[in-house]
Order: sequence, then structure tokens, then C-alpha cells
Amino acid sequence: MSIPEKLKASQGLLPADQLDLCVKLYNLGQAHIFESWDTLPAKDRKALAAQLKSLDQEYADGGLAGYIENAKKLLADSAKGVNPLEDWKPEVPVGFTLELGTPDYEETEQIGLKEIGAVGFVLVAGGLGERLGYSSIKIGLPTEMVTETCYLQYYIEYILAVQKKYAPAGRKLPLCIMTSNDTNAKTVQLLANNHYFGMAKSQISIVIQGQGVPALMDNNAKFALDDKDPSKLVTKPHGHGDIHALMYKSGVAKKWQQDNINWLCLFQDTNGLAFHTLPILLGASSKLNLIMNSLAVPRKAKQAIGAVTKLKNSKTNEVRTINVEYNQLDPLLRASGYKDGDVDDPKTGFSPFPGNINQLLFKVDDYVALLDKTQGLMPEFVNPKYKDEEKTVFKKPTRLECMMQDFPTVVPSDQADRVGFTSIAAELCFSPVKNATSDGQALQAKGTAAGTAATGEADQYQAIRKIMTSLGCDVPDAEPETFDGITVVPGPAVVVKPNFALCPAEYPARFPTPDKIKISPKSTLVIRGAHVTIHSLDLDGALIIDVPDHEIVEIDGLVVKNEGWEREPVTDDNAPEIIKMRGYKIKRVGTTVIKKQRDVAKAMGEEDFGCVNTCQIL
Repeated sequence: MSIPEKLKASQGLLPADQLDLCVKLYNLGQAHIFESWDTLPAKDRKALAAQLKSLDQEYADGGLAGYIENAKKLLADSAKGVNPLEDWKPEVPVGFTLELGTPDYEETEQIGLKEIGAVGFVLVAGGLGERLGYSSIKIGLPTEMVTETCYLQYYIEYILAVQKKYAPAGRKLPLCIMTSNDTNAKTVQLLANNHYFGMAKSQISIVIQGQGVPALMDNNAKFALDDKDPSKLVTKPHGHGDIHALMYKSGVAKKWQQDNINWLCLFQDTNGLAFHTLPILLGASSKLNLIMNSLAVPRKAKQAIGAVTKLKNSKTNEVRTINVEYNQLDPLLRASGYKDGDVDDPKTGFSPFPGNINQLLFKVDDYVALLDKTQGLMPEFVNPKYKDEEKTVFKKPTRLECMMQDFPTVVPSDQADRVGFTSIAAELCFSPVKNATSDGQALQAKGTAAGTAATGEADQYQAIRKIMTSLGCDVPDAEPETFDGITVVPGPAVVVKPNFALCPAEYPARFPTPDKIKISPKSTLVIRGAHVTIHSLDLDGALIIDVPDHEIVEIDGLVVKNEGWEREPVTDDNAPEIIKMRGYKIKRVGTTVIKKQRDVAKAMGEEDFGCVNTCQIL
């Protein structure tokens, strides 16, 4: 291969493999990135060559040459207006729709609990919290302000509780975390600083998504150089679909299979309701022998959330149940004979196409077999924004992307019926924290979930209240309050640690006489303890039950009345980020604490233990 004139001066400067790659890219239409090489300092040429090599190694589908080839095809199709769903006809999907408290829900949950001791967990955590007004990684955010438990800690506490209660002796349930170059160091630091939140370091695998993919300037897939630094390419995220390729390349999925992990649960970074319904997802998958099961929520027609849809190819008869983006679903339905498009079913009040929330469950044996066949590569798409009607000029550089929920595209047609969904009310399973307060205000004004830190916190308390109320406990909602323009139902604020109860099926044993449980709207209740049973409780204030796992505590006839905790509005721009993004702080006025059985008797004789800093307790 002859070396272009621009690159000859770098022959002795670059390693042979980097120089070969530069020559290859030069000949693949990327000559522009080497245009100023004859004037660039040696260190800058080295830096660009090293970046190109790294990007080449990270892109699993043929390196940068493959990326260019794929990009040219997808960009050409986009410019021509080719519909990627051409020839695919939508149908109403078939799946499980379950409601808390029904016999079907309880039966499915019990089946799932028999499987939950063989689950591996995959956390997609490549994001920073900048959009939320948080300067660090999102999984370091507090899920709520009562205990200030961060998301990563909550997830690990859940996994450890599952392990202790349901895994066979000696089996440690694994956690794999997908990070990015932006989040990896801080994720590792968060784990190390907190002693892995009680999990053995050997249980945790980290796979790094890397720096992304080159940004593309035009329909010829020309890479974009940084305007301020000609020795650096502009890169953009490739999407969370990379998780499958990383699970393959790292060997993590295959190792889990060898370690008798039967299921793989893939979840995202800031959904504090992620696991209440995991046994349901497992039970449905076990009943139907599913390769892949998507947790879904009832969805209003045209709601801005992807829709689980059954598609059938009119030419090949291939069938798949897959996510279709909401802005594609309505025109697809109209073009396929559904004259009204995406409309609500009058019987249910919801669209027959449920909302995909990107919590996925896979059967490991089938998952590994499909990874071996496909290397975990997901179909890509491109979404350039054009300046001109001819679609030749971009408003800004674009890139190829892929999504983890597109896994059904690699499932063979003869197994398409083994891809399904399980739909459960969003209030039990879905409240992501993804929006800044200002964006949340606009969404709430439209009647849409705000997705802010304040609403994510309130929804966690609400989910526990719903479970307790379904048993017969008296836990009435507080009146809505507004903080920094975001309206929430702030309480009662009930935090249930996973070692106390993992899912609705475990609550009856913890509250055996639910008609004797009464919690006032202003109250705060935190329960941690593997052997705590609450027979009778009348709470009007703040109660912290923080019992070591080896202690047994029975609570019966306990009446707690104290000043409790209050939420105070905060408008100070200098407030800590985790306070500022919520618009309030918690003022801990009066608190009763139970750590051992003797504390119950003490509490029954005293009105108030005084203020306690629960962040030190829990």
C-alpha cells in the first residue's frame, strides 16, 4: 500500500499499525483529517493516530473501515427517505398484563421468586448528571433524601438481599456495570470509597463503552475534526446497544453461564423502582420460556415513549416483537390500515401498544448462543438534521447509534414467539430521574411525568405506599406540595430496605396484621432489618427501624407520635447540588429510633427520642 505524500513524514514517527490505519482511512475518503499534518507538531500527529487506533479497536463491526461503510449506506438511505420499517406491518403484541393484588400477579411472582436466586444484573451507567444539574455520575445521586442512599448502593443492597434470601449456598450473584470514558474512573472510585457497598469486589465486572464513534460531517461519512484542536476527532456516544457487544467481547455473559446464572437482568441507571417487579418478569419469562422479556408500562396513545409492537414482514413473513419509537408508530399504523393511527383502547384507556422502559430480562443460555452468532452487534441507525431540502448539508455532525432494546432483530424467526413483554402499572416499576427541574416543569404543565429528582423520590415513597395499601395498611397520601415549580406528593415517606422486603410477595409476612398498621400523611418511616416483623403500628411522626441482620425485632402495639421531619423549600443557588435539584431539604425535628427489641419497649414509654441524623444510621 503506497503512502500518501501527506503521511510520508510520519513513517518513522508512528508505529506501523497506526500508520497503516492512517493510510487506509486516507484512501477511504478521510484525507481531510490529515490535511494539516505537514504543519502539525509530532505530538499532535501521534495523538490523532492513537485516537484513530483506539476508535478502530472499539468499533466491533469491522473497525473504522466498517463504520465508514455502514455510515455511507445509512446516510444514503436517510437522504433518499428510505423507511427502515418498509414492508413491516404492525400488529397488537401479545404479552402479560398484570395488576398488583390479583391472583395472576401473586402466582407469577411466586414462580419468579423460585428463579431469582440465579440472576445476573447488568447496569447501563454511562451517563453523567450534568443535565440534572449534578456534576458527577448519575448512579452516585441519592435515590431519596430520607436516607440519602445513592442509586448504586440501592442496587447492590437489592442484589445482596436476593443473594442472601434466594441464592443457593455459596452462590454470589454478579453485577456488571457498563461505564464510559466519562464515568468509569468515578464509578470505580465510588465503589472503592464505599467498600463496594458490602459486595465482594470479585462479584463486580466493569465493561467500558469507550470514547464513542466519530462524528460525521456529511453524506460521504467524513469524520469531523475538533474546530479548536486539529489533532482530535469529535466523537459521540454510539448508544446503549453496545452493551451486548461488550458482554460478548468481555466474556462476562459466557462466564455467568458457566457459573449457573440462568437469567440476565439489564436495567438503567436512575430508576428507583427498577426491582419491585423483577420476580414478575422472571415468572412470566419462566411460564412462557422467553428468550427476552421487556418490562413495559401502560402507555397513552402518542405518548413520547417507545412502544412494544409486533411486526410482520409482508415479503418474508418474518415476525418480531420489538420497540418502535413513538414518532414512527402512528404513521406506521396509518400506512398499514389503522385509519386512526395510535389511539387509546376505550376499554382500558390506554394504547394497545405498551410503553417500553428498557428493563430487559434474558434467558442466559439463549442469550449467549445468540451473542456467539452475532458478536452482540445491534442494528444501527442515523438521524441527521439537514439544512437543505436536498438533504446534502447537516446542521451539525451526526453519528451512527444502536439501542439495547433492538435485540429481537437477532432472534431467529422460528423463535420470534419467545420474545415478549410484561406490562405493569408505571407507579410500581418506572420513575426515571433524567430531567432538570426546568424541563420537568414544562413536562408537568403538559400532564406528562416530570422525570426529575423530586418526582423520582416521591414516586419511590408512593410505590411502597401502594404495596402496603394493597395489603390493607392505612397509609393515606399527603396533600401535594410544590417545590421549585415541581409538584409532588411528599409522603408519607416510607423507605423499605431490600433486606426487610424485596417485593410485594414478602410484605404479608412483615405486616401479618395489616389492618393494625396506620401511618399518617406527615410521617417518615424507614425499615431495615432481615428479621423485623411489624404487627401493629400507629405512626404520626418519624420512625427509624434500623436493626442489624442478626437481631430479631417484633413490633406490636407501638404508637409513635413526635414532631417528625419537614421539607423546607430551598432557593439558594449555592445549595448543594442534590438539594438544589429538588428544591427542598429535609429538616429532622423529632425522631424515634429502634435498633433492638428493648428499644420497642422504650419507645412505647417515650414520646420522642430527639433528632437523629439518619444518614449516619443507615
